[in-house]
Amino acid sequence: MKPVWIIDDDQSIRWVFEKALEREGIDYRSFASAQPALERLKTEPPQVVVSDIRMPGTSGLAFMEALKSEVPTTPIIIMTAYSDLDSAVSAFQGGAFEYLPKPFDVDHAVELIRRALEESRRQVATPSDAADAPEILGQAPAMQEVFRAIGRLANSNATVLITGESGTGKELVARALHRHSLRGAREFVAINTAAIPKELLESELFGHERGAFTGAQATRRGRFEQAEAGTLFLDEIGDMPADLQTRLLRVLSDGQFYRVGGHTPLTANVRVIAATHQDLEARVRQGLFREDLFHRLNVIRLRLPSLRERREDIPVLARHFLARSARTLGVEAKSLTDAAMQFLSAHDFPGNVRQLENLCHWVTVMAPGQAVDVADLPPDIRSGEWSPAVATDEDWRQSLAREVALRLARGERGIAESLTRDFESALIGRALAHTAGRRLEAASLLGIGRNTLTRKVQDLQIDGKA
Repeated sequence: MKPVWIIDDDQSIRWVFEKALEREGIDYRSFASAQPALERLKTEPPQVVVSDIRMPGTSGLAFMEALKSEVPTTPIIIMTAYSDLDSAVSAFQGGAFEYLPKPFDVDHAVELIRRALEESRRQVATPSDAADAPEILGQAPAMQEVFRAIGRLANSNATVLITGESGTGKELVARALHRHSLRGAREFVAINTAAIPKELLESELFGHERGAFTGAQATRRGRFEQAEAGTLFLDEIGDMPADLQTRLLRVLSDGQFYRVGGHTPLTANVRVIAATHQDLEARVRQGLFREDLFHRLNVIRLRLPSLRERREDIPVLARHFLARSARTLGVEAKSLTDAAMQFLSAHDFPGNVRQLENLCHWVTVMAPGQAVDVADLPPDIRSGEWSPAVATDEDWRQSLAREVALRLARGERGIAESLTRDFESALIGRALAHTAGRRLEAASLLGIGRNTLTRKVQDLQIDGKA
């Protein structure tokens, strides 16, 4: 078997791979840049390549292009410390086998290499123009999965159903899917099916003929015709009226439709991307959404994570939105103190990324100084009035995180010891109340020894019966 090539200008990265591959008994060659690897390619092609995307001289993407020109079936894993959408899409469109953001888990990286070694052939993806796109930021694993999906779907015409809470960026993802697809040069047409009255929605979607109804003084093209050879984005598809669900199903099934009042069938050469914040399976069970339409739309499902599932992205998103608000208003960008950033990172943001963006705009306009502290944040955020009314299993963790953020902001010391005592007091006190003071039973329920429980009752001065 030919060796695995490791290409990275970072010696420590090469060393990690070398030791891991030695341990696995996998032959390898290491290169500090892409140029010597290109020279070696002429005489000794690799079995698999693991390459950084940004290096001095020839980039990883340029090397991948040369590799695919010489040996198109060789899998290549692209690494990058810049975990953004364009990097992921460029990697997959260039023909990458997989995309590995840094820092990475070594075992996961070795597993990817093993999978690549087993891969016999790889369909070459066609590079496309990476012109300016709506920005989708995120380094969290959940967002990396979204980036991967967009990359893999780039050359597909498959219908996509995007799900996720309001404010998670479903339209941004739909636009990215369009822009990086083979239809990217054609129209992207979006319509919110929940925002248009039922009596007008049919005409909006399919158009109408002159005289089809009162006020129809001219023939009008609908969204399907406007999106010809492009992409039609149907937002909030779960709210579509039942009769229009039937018409949409026919378009997806037959590829044809009629304008309102029309008798001539029109062909729809359109990729449909739908989105909803609702549970469509539940709406199907309730008889509010057609099951056959659901299956037509649910060819590829792409779930967007809520912001509370990707808290590590809050700082980078906040800095981005603050900079953008400053550019829009023509002022100097404000910054969040560490305490303010920790405070925000502990919050749920039920409005998700959209709510964080609005908060950053508020801060840019309303905060008095350039360095924004917890006290400068909107009052409703600081008071927690914006939190969801419905409790979740994670509420206690979120409350704990907020308490930690507040104590850090106040400059307190010994936080871990203080909170640990509070936690143990609540834990043991409630267990004793549940068992009517029976310590042996309480200790068993908590999974600790009776002597340990007795000692803590005394140390923490818990009112428990013997």
